[in-house]
Amino acid sequence: MENPSEVVGSKGLIRKHEFVRVIIQSLYSLGYNNTASCLESESGISYKSTEFQMIESHILNGNWSDCIDYLNSLKDVLGETIECVMFLVLKQLVVEYMNRGEDTLALGVLQKEVSVSDVDKYILVNSIISSKDRKLGAIDDNGVQDLRRKLLKDLENLLAPPISLPGARLEYLVESTVAFWIDSCTYHSSSNPISLYEDHRCSRDHIPTTTTQILTAHTNEVWVVQFSNRGMYLASSSNDCTAIIWEMLEDWKFKLKHTLSGHRLAVSYVAWSPDDTKLLTCGNLEVLKLWDVETGTCMHTFGSESFGVNSCAWFPDSKHFMGGSSHNERGICVWNCDGKEVSAWKGRRKPKVVDVAITPDGGYLISIFVDLQIRILHVPTKTERVIEEDYAMASLSLSGDGKFLIVNLSSQEIHMWDVAGKWDKPMKFMGHKQQRFAIRSCFGGFNNSFIASGSENSQVYIWNWRHSNPIEILCGHSAIVNCVSWNPKIPHMLASASDDHTIRIWGPSSASDKQEGKPSSASDKQEGKLSD
Repeated sequence: MENPSEVVGSKGLIRKHEFVRVIIQSLYSLGYNNTASCLESESGISYKSTEFQMIESHILNGNWSDCIDYLNSLKDVLGETIECVMFLVLKQLVVEYMNRGEDTLALGVLQKEVSVSDVDKYILVNSIISSKDRKLGAIDDNGVQDLRRKLLKDLENLLAPPISLPGARLEYLVESTVAFWIDSCTYHSSSNPISLYEDHRCSRDHIPTTTTQILTAHTNEVWVVQFSNRGMYLASSSNDCTAIIWEMLEDWKFKLKHTLSGHRLAVSYVAWSPDDTKLLTCGNLEVLKLWDVETGTCMHTFGSESFGVNSCAWFPDSKHFMGGSSHNERGICVWNCDGKEVSAWKGRRKPKVVDVAITPDGGYLISIFVDLQIRILHVPTKTERVIEEDYAMASLSLSGDGKFLIVNLSSQEIHMWDVAGKWDKPMKFMGHKQQRFAIRSCFGGFNNSFIASGSENSQVYIWNWRHSNPIEILCGHSAIVNCVSWNPKIPHMLASASDDHTIRIWGPSSASDKQEGKPSSASDKQEGKLSD
């Protein structure tokens, strides 16, 4: 038999006995039963402890009295789990008696065994009655053995080491290592499986760092860019009073699809419907317009110049949306696509709305205000949480799963909060320049692992959300970068909008990394699907 104190590994941190034991367990779980049995024989180590083998023998042979006595002898070892273990064993014993019609013996167990254990008699009785309601009566011998094996499986998951190993222990240890690699990888942005043959580490080629295209159709400052939800289109808005819908081609290049004209003032905001068939545009403190993406025609105009819409967000059904305003008495309104105002935030005067957002599931409505407040309304419960910031906020953005939000502050910081309210303090990101103008940031990359932001010094900043300082600073624009947008379907594509009248599309420097997420065919492109 192996020496329990013997260790393996270059650092001497792994007990060989435990290492072999989890390997044997893994071999059994993978179906290599003969190999596992041979390893048990050769090493003298069983993945089941002596204590568990004794429990297993008693249960499979129906030696319930011996089983109960043995479990009681392990009280000090089992600790707090003894009550749960005894509950399951006594339940199985009573069910077997009742299955054989020996109700008197079953009653005796309830009167004798339960009274001397910590098991709650009433909970046990209710559980047994529930089992009987599921027609467990008239179970044959094979069925009884199946129930006993299920009991052993439950006990195996319940009992703590060293008596029992947690299920799939080796797989858990390996997965934990892979997860650590990913968490520690500054540039990780891929859904490809991680190889176990070498330690994982991505190069900077995995994120967009190189300009791949410059779009120049706007004739004035470009204030906003936003990729569509399926990643096939890009919308931009400008101080030239227009918005543009750009379409991505097979070679990852963008061409102008529609120029949307009709606003009297600069277009300060755009928002795609969840199904990508419609686009909202906000005139700068002006009206809100709804556009058909396919035809480029204006479907409706909402609000008025006195209402002053400055931001908007869609509900998940692609039929309703809300707009934020500087209006004194109607700060937020909800409309449908037919042009009807469904509801409005009326009554007590509220501060000016700066930006609004809705989580993808529609569960939270989020808004930021000039009075430094972030308000998060939980729709199902109609409860509101208020976060107080110390500096003015210029913009609001959500992660793709709606679990996190970021706000750009005039203190030249970006704060990240969890939407559900589990954090007392935000994560902070800094390094960019923002004091006078509204800069918009975004989440992006695989699993939204990155945050990108424009900057007043004409550069684009990228952070891994686990680090407060930027990991990349992208140069190319010649004036303020007002907004960035990360393609939600192509983790290596980023767009930036600047006062230099241009939009830059950024991609990885390595051509091989560009293949992930690339449209594979015209049919995929038409449906907005991207290949892996």
